[in-house]
Amino acid sequence: MVRSSPRGEGDDRRSEAKTQGQAVPAGPVRQPNGRKKGSRNKITQAIEALLDGEGEALTRKAIELGLKGDITALRLCLDRLAPPRRDRHVSFELPKIENAKDAAGAITAMLEAVAAGDLTPSEASEVTKLLDTYVKVFEAVELAERVKRLERMVER
Repeated sequence: MVRSSPRGEGDDRRSEAKTQGQAVPAGPVRQPNGRKKGSRNKITQAIEALLDGEGEALTRKAIELGLKGDITALRLCLDRLAPPRRDRHVSFELPKIENAKDAAGAITAMLEAVAAGDLTPSEASEVTKLLDTYVKVFEAVELAERVKRLERMVER
Protein backbone atom coordinates (compact mmCIF):
# COMPACT_ATOMS: atom_id res chain seq x y z
CA MET A 1 0.00 0.00 0.00
CA VAL A 2 1.39 3.39 -1.00
CA ARG A 3 0.13 6.56 0.61
CA SER A 4 0.46 9.95 -0.95
CA SER A 5 2.64 12.44 0.78
CA PRO A 6 1.17 15.82 1.84
CA ARG A 7 2.58 17.31 -1.34
CA GLY A 8 0.69 14.80 -3.47
CA GLU A 9 3.69 12.66 -4.37
CA GLY A 10 2.56 9.05 -4.77
CA ASP A 11 5.92 7.28 -4.37
CA ASP A 12 6.97 8.33 -0.86
CA ARG A 13 9.37 5.71 0.58
CA ARG A 14 8.97 6.98 4.14
CA SER A 15 5.16 6.77 4.23
CA GLU A 16 5.25 3.37 2.53
CA ALA A 17 7.69 2.06 5.13
CA LYS A 18 5.53 3.37 7.96
CA THR A 19 2.41 1.66 6.65
CA GLN A 20 4.24 -1.66 6.32
CA GLY A 21 5.71 -1.50 9.82
CA GLN A 22 9.28 -1.27 8.54
CA ALA A 23 12.05 1.04 9.60
CA VAL A 24 12.08 4.44 7.93
CA PRO A 25 14.91 4.66 5.40
CA ALA A 26 17.70 6.92 6.52
CA GLY A 27 18.10 10.29 4.91
CA PRO A 28 21.33 12.03 3.99
CA VAL A 29 23.91 12.19 6.75
CA ARG A 30 25.52 15.58 7.22
CA GLN A 31 28.32 14.47 9.55
CA PRO A 32 28.84 10.76 9.05
CA ASN A 33 31.76 10.61 11.48
CA GLY A 34 30.28 12.93 14.11
CA ARG A 35 32.34 15.42 16.06
CA LYS A 36 36.12 15.10 15.75
CA LYS A 37 37.88 13.39 18.65
CA GLY A 38 39.21 15.86 21.19
CA SER A 39 37.02 18.73 19.99
CA ARG A 40 35.35 20.71 22.74
CA ASN A 41 32.27 22.83 23.12
CA LYS A 42 32.76 26.57 22.43
CA ILE A 43 31.52 27.44 25.93
CA THR A 44 34.03 25.03 27.47
CA GLN A 45 36.81 26.63 25.42
CA ALA A 46 35.73 30.12 26.53
CA ILE A 47 35.68 29.12 30.22
CA GLU A 48 39.10 27.48 29.90
CA ALA A 49 40.47 30.65 28.29
CA LEU A 50 39.12 32.76 31.18
CA LEU A 51 40.52 30.44 33.84
CA ASP A 52 43.85 29.81 32.11
CA GLY A 53 46.62 30.63 34.55
CA GLU A 54 44.20 31.41 37.40
CA GLY A 55 43.80 27.87 38.76
CA GLU A 56 46.35 28.32 41.54
CA ALA A 57 44.89 31.66 42.68
CA LEU A 58 41.34 30.28 42.63
CA THR A 59 42.40 27.24 44.64
CA ARG A 60 44.18 29.43 47.21
CA LYS A 61 41.06 31.67 47.51
CA ALA A 62 38.76 28.64 47.99
CA ILE A 63 41.05 27.36 50.75
CA GLU A 64 41.12 30.78 52.44
CA LEU A 65 37.32 31.06 52.32
CA GLY A 66 36.96 27.52 53.64
CA LEU A 67 39.29 28.29 56.54
CA LYS A 68 37.25 31.43 57.33
CA GLY A 69 34.09 29.32 57.62
CA ASP A 70 32.51 29.50 54.15
CA ILE A 71 30.73 26.14 54.11
CA THR A 72 30.49 25.93 50.30
CA ALA A 73 34.19 26.64 49.85
CA LEU A 74 35.03 24.20 52.63
CA ARG A 75 32.92 21.47 51.01
CA LEU A 76 34.59 22.17 47.65
CA CYS A 77 38.05 21.78 49.17
CA LEU A 78 37.18 18.65 51.15
CA ASP A 79 35.51 17.03 48.14
CA ARG A 80 38.76 17.47 46.23
CA LEU A 81 40.92 16.18 49.08
CA ALA A 82 38.75 13.19 50.00
CA PRO A 83 36.03 12.48 47.44
CA PRO A 84 33.05 10.48 48.71
CA ARG A 85 33.57 6.75 48.38
CA ARG A 86 31.31 4.99 45.95
CA ASP A 87 31.80 1.47 47.22
CA ARG A 88 33.54 -0.23 50.06
CA HIS A 89 34.80 -3.74 50.55
CA VAL A 90 32.01 -5.87 51.99
CA SER A 91 33.13 -8.66 54.31
CA PHE A 92 30.66 -11.13 55.83
CA GLU A 93 30.10 -14.87 56.00
CA LEU A 94 28.39 -16.14 52.86
CA PRO A 95 27.63 -19.84 52.55
CA LYS A 96 29.03 -21.70 49.55
CA ILE A 97 26.68 -21.50 46.58
CA GLU A 98 26.69 -24.51 44.28
CA ASN A 99 23.18 -24.31 42.87
CA ALA A 100 20.20 -21.98 42.65
CA LYS A 101 18.70 -23.38 45.85
CA ASP A 102 21.83 -22.40 47.84
CA ALA A 103 21.16 -18.75 46.96
CA ALA A 104 18.31 -18.78 49.51
CA GLY A 105 20.83 -19.51 52.26
CA ALA A 106 23.00 -16.68 51.00
CA ILE A 107 20.06 -14.26 51.13
CA THR A 108 19.36 -15.38 54.71
CA ALA A 109 23.01 -14.73 55.62
CA MET A 110 22.78 -11.24 54.14
CA LEU A 111 19.61 -10.44 56.04
CA GLU A 112 21.32 -11.55 59.24
CA ALA A 113 24.32 -9.34 58.41
CA VAL A 114 22.02 -6.35 57.85
CA ALA A 115 20.22 -7.06 61.13
CA ALA A 116 23.57 -7.25 62.96
CA GLY A 117 24.72 -3.96 61.40
CA ASP A 118 27.57 -5.58 59.46
CA LEU A 119 26.00 -4.60 56.13
CA THR A 120 23.90 -1.62 55.14
CA PRO A 121 20.64 -2.32 53.33
CA SER A 122 22.05 -0.77 50.12
CA GLU A 123 25.14 -3.01 50.30
CA ALA A 124 22.94 -6.05 50.80
CA SER A 125 20.86 -4.94 47.83
CA GLU A 126 23.95 -4.80 45.61
CA VAL A 127 25.11 -8.26 46.70
CA THR A 128 21.56 -9.55 46.12
CA LYS A 129 21.76 -8.31 42.53
CA LEU A 130 24.94 -10.36 42.09
CA LEU A 131 23.24 -13.42 43.54
CA ASP A 132 20.22 -12.88 41.30
CA THR A 133 22.48 -12.75 38.25
CA TYR A 134 24.24 -15.92 39.41
CA VAL A 135 20.93 -17.74 39.80
CA LYS A 136 19.74 -16.65 36.35
CA VAL A 137 22.96 -17.84 34.72
CA PHE A 138 22.85 -21.11 36.65
CA GLU A 139 19.23 -21.71 35.62
CA ALA A 140 20.03 -20.95 31.97
CA VAL A 141 22.95 -23.41 31.98
CA GLU A 142 20.85 -26.04 33.73
CA LEU A 143 18.02 -25.57 31.22
CA ALA A 144 20.41 -25.91 28.28
CA GLU A 145 21.76 -29.16 29.74
CA ARG A 146 18.23 -30.52 30.19
CA VAL A 147 17.34 -29.64 26.59
CA LYS A 148 20.47 -31.45 25.34
CA ARG A 149 19.56 -34.55 27.36
CA LEU A 150 16.01 -34.51 25.95
CA GLU A 151 17.33 -34.09 22.40
CA ARG A 152 19.64 -37.08 22.88
CA MET A 153 16.72 -39.12 24.18
CA VAL A 154 14.58 -38.22 21.15
CA GLU A 155 17.41 -39.12 18.72
CA ARG A 156 17.65 -42.68 20.09
